[in-house]
Amino acid sequence: MAHSLDLFECPICLHLLEEPVTTACGHSYCRKCINTFWCSNREEYSCPQCRTTFNTRPDLQRNTLLGNLLEEYKKQSQRTTGCEEDAAAPGDVLCDACTGRKRKARMFCLMCLASFCETHLQPHVEVPVLKKHKLIRACARIKESICSHHDRRLEIYCRSDEQLLCPLCVVEHKGHDIVEVMTEKQEKQQQVDRARQEIEDRVLVSLLEMKELTKAADAIRDAAWEACDDFERECSEHIISYVIFLERKCSEMRDKVGQEEKVGVDWTAGHLGQLEQEVNKLRRMEHRLHQLSLIDDPIQFLKDFQAMGERPAFTDSQQQFQAPAQVVSAHKDKLKKMCDKQKSELFVHFKDLS
Repeated sequence: MAHSLDLFECPICLHLLEEPVTTACGHSYCRKCINTFWCSNREEYSCPQCRTTFNTRPDLQRNTLLGNLLEEYKKQSQRTTGCEEDAAAPGDVLCDACTGRKRKARMFCLMCLASFCETHLQPHVEVPVLKKHKLIRACARIKESICSHHDRRLEIYCRSDEQLLCPLCVVEHKGHDIVEVMTEKQEKQQQVDRARQEIEDRVLVSLLEMKELTKAADAIRDAAWEACDDFERECSEHIISYVIFLERKCSEMRDKVGQEEKVGVDWTAGHLGQLEQEVNKLRRMEHRLHQLSLIDDPIQFLKDFQAMGERPAFTDSQQQFQAPAQVVSAHKDKLKKMCDKQKSELFVHFKDLS
């Protein structure tokens, strides 16, 4: 057609117009799109393109001319579909029936074991015998569900050998633990769900432990500064003549307290780093398991499940380090003893001077 395709596009949804209507300003929209737009902007009724405002909500009528042109365009597109169907792009599933230029396959026949484009799929829609064949949507990995030895669909899973089988392969696995792939997929799905739940629980525990460690670091810092402040207050009560001496002692005390603070904070930082790594690792594993749980095809699911390997063992991190409260208490006691010892030495020194 000589008409531009833009003429048939709705400015709101950017798709071909459905039941085209035209506003008083001359712009056309899908009836549903313009009504939805006005419902979301109840304060005023305006044209989304030129912003012309209408005093009342316009009574929209179907644009007959534009609607007829759109129908003509659709009919012509349908007539030329068979000749102008898009060729398969890189990564698309190719039609097995096309010769020369391959088209993109739409469906896969489980009886013919072949993929078909829209054109070559017609016999399966029109021929009574072929209409009984089971069709599924074609995908890049569909051939993985076909036995490479017998060209039959893989429908059985051998638990003894952890192998996918077609009905003809079963004779080679006599006496083995054999089930349908859907049965095995459901069991493996339960394992995936349990693993995800374990990861979620472990992440929650780790986050709580990280929160406790952060509080512990803050408590250690507070205890360190409180010890220093207490020591300074007592020093300030002595006579001015000893100020220089007391300041020197304060400086020494700060260095010692700082060292103890660093020990405590470094301890919490080390365990925080370990837990952060564990959480990141668990989240990556949960993401992989989540992606696996989204796979509907049992063949793809089981192959990807096996490719993941063994899941990581979960350990109780509380057995790997002391409780933060105990560490904080120990640091507080150590700081208090350090301060008490230093104050005693000062008092003895002042007594000797007097």
